[in-house]
Amino acid sequence: MNQSKLPPISSLQTLPTNDRALILDALFEPSQPLHTLSVELLHTQTFQSYDDLIATIGNQLSDLAESASTSDTRWLESILGAHPQLGAEKVESAQSAAEQAQLRGGDGEEDGERLRVLNEEYERVFPGLRYVVFVNGRSRDAVMEDMKARIERRDIKAERAAAIKAICEIAADRAQKLTQAPFS
Repeated sequence: MNQSKLPPISSLQTLPTNDRALILDALFEPSQPLHTLSVELLHTQTFQSYDDLIATIGNQLSDLAESASTSDTRWLESILGAHPQLGAEKVESAQSAAEQAQLRGGDGEEDGERLRVLNEEYERVFPGLRYVVFVNGRSRDAVMEDMKARIERRDIKAERAAAIKAICEIAADRAQKLTQAPFS
C-alpha cells in the first residue's frame, strides 16, 4: 500500500489483508480487535466513499455496544481503548500526536495535572473505557468541560455511544486529510 495517502475506495476489495488492516489503523487507531471485526468487511463489501466505510464500521461498533454479551462489551472497550489517553505525553500514532498537540498548550503543568486527574476520574467512573473526543480545534478548557459533563452524566450506554461517535468523527477527518495529503 502506498504510505503517502489512502488508496482509492474502489480498490479496497482487491488489497491484501495487511493493507486493509493498515487502512483501519490510519483511520482509527491500531487495534487487533478492530482488525478482527472489520478487515474482512473491506474485502467483502463495496463502499462508495471512506465516509460510507466509516459509517459501516460505526454500525458494527454500535451493534457491539447494544449487545447484552459481556464479551462484546469487552471487545468494544478494547477497540475504543486503542485511542490514547487525552493529553498523554507518549502517543503511538502520528495522527493522534498531531491531533492532541494543541492540548499540551495552556497553563503548562497545572492544566496537564487537571487533565490527568480528569482522565483518572473518567476511567474510574467508566471502567474499561477511555475518554475519546473529536478535538477539532477546541480549546483545552472546552475539552475538559466536555469531559467533566460526561463524567457527571454517569451513563455508560450514552458514553459508549459518544465514544463511538467520536472515533468515527476522528476517522472521517483523517480520511479527508489522508485522501489529500501524505500520511506517515
